[in-house]
Amino acid sequence: MEFKHESVLINEVIDNMNIRPDGIYVDGTLGGGGHSFRIAERLTEGGRLIGIDQDMDAIRAASKHLSVYRDRVELVHDNYEDIGSILQERGIRKVNGILLDLGVSSYQLDNPERGFSYQQDAPLDMRMDQSNPLDAAKILNEWPEEELTRILREYGEERYASAIARNIVRQRERKPLSRTSELVEIVRRSIPMKMQEKGGNPCKRTFQAVRIACNRELEVLSDSLDTMIDLLAPEGRIAIITFQSLEDRIVKTAFRKNENPCICPPEFPVCVCGRKSKGTVITRKAIAPSAAEVEHNRRASSAKLRIFEKTKEPVPTGWPTQGRGEVS
Repeated sequence: MEFKHESVLINEVIDNMNIRPDGIYVDGTLGGGGHSFRIAERLTEGGRLIGIDQDMDAIRAASKHLSVYRDRVELVHDNYEDIGSILQERGIRKVNGILLDLGVSSYQLDNPERGFSYQQDAPLDMRMDQSNPLDAAKILNEWPEEELTRILREYGEERYASAIARNIVRQRERKPLSRTSELVEIVRRSIPMKMQEKGGNPCKRTFQAVRIACNRELEVLSDSLDTMIDLLAPEGRIAIITFQSLEDRIVKTAFRKNENPCICPPEFPVCVCGRKSKGTVITRKAIAPSAAEVEHNRRASSAKLRIFEKTKEPVPTGWPTQGRGEVS
């Protein structure tokens, strides 16, 4: 299947990343390379873009899409949680910008064999990195009922998490689950019909929860944000696109904490904890796609873009003075 994915908020991302022609940038969720292409075309010969993705199908597709800029683009098959070691291996200490476009790609949703969609029967896979030994089938067939309930409730915000988990366990005692259609049937049996008529497809929340657990999406995001902000050069920016409230909440909280890390009691007249701000939240309100973009691409409707800028600092002796990222 051809890799197709339409990058959302692409103009808003480019307009707000303050791209320097000789800067160093990281696209941590490369996908088909749509955002990366627009970044790379603004770089001069001295600029550099590192594209990271855990899906080899995405790496192959982006390699073709970005081939015209191979002099300034390097693609890495990895998870963005390893961004620190990825940059260290390349002698890069600071970068001018980082982009994350979170969630599942259109290609992953539309390719039946990947098992992300509840609208097509397919193997229970849901792995973004297909070398990952943990797939959806393993979660559904081996995890305890209590843990299944937890992920459905926390990651899917599913009101009927207990009933769904209980029915998954009953089903697997008779026969292990192997197909998405089997999970769809369990969800439909577990949720009262009158509730299924509200709020879209009732399977959406369960499939989201299992996918998030399979790929450790929220854990990776939460554990990586401080590191990525620390890797930014002065006035460097990190731009993150989210598609659901759990991700957006993590990003918003982390950005605010890095802008105002003070833990002193509010009654203290001055800060004594010594924690210093790392930068500024540029987007006080998340940037949403335009009506025209949503009309063109309905999957963009839930997208939110948030941006954080690293504090401007005096340039230490020996650092480049052109405003670009530092290479050791």
